[in-house]
Amino acid sequence: MSDTNTSPTDTRISELVGSNDVVLFMKGTPLFPQCGFSSRAVAILDHCGVAYESVDVLQDMEIRQGIKTFSDWPTIPQLYVKGEFVGGSDIMMEMFEAGELKQLMADKQVAKAEG
Repeated sequence: MSDTNTSPTDTRISELVGSNDVVLFMKGTPLFPQCGFSSRAVAILDHCGVAYESVDVLQDMEIRQGIKTFSDWPTIPQLYVKGEFVGGSDIMMEMFEAGELKQLMADKQVAKAEG
């Protein structure tokens, strides 16, 4: 991504990713995911017990398309931890099953979910 050609959408995405420890770009909301992959991503994050910000890409077509360009990743959901792209639901599942996702959250000192 070139800094000289940063679009307003890239700027919004950068601000979302930069201002939250964990961000999940997904279809729907954590309470009402709109696809199986987003549902699985929410379940994984909930099981990890971390606080996260979710962004419903179905509510904003610019974000929906822009996030794919921003990450150079073609699918939704997309997980970011401390500003770094981690992957989609398949990568999240692989990391979770291997214990790597919880370790990443611990290493990055991600805040625990309240409650």
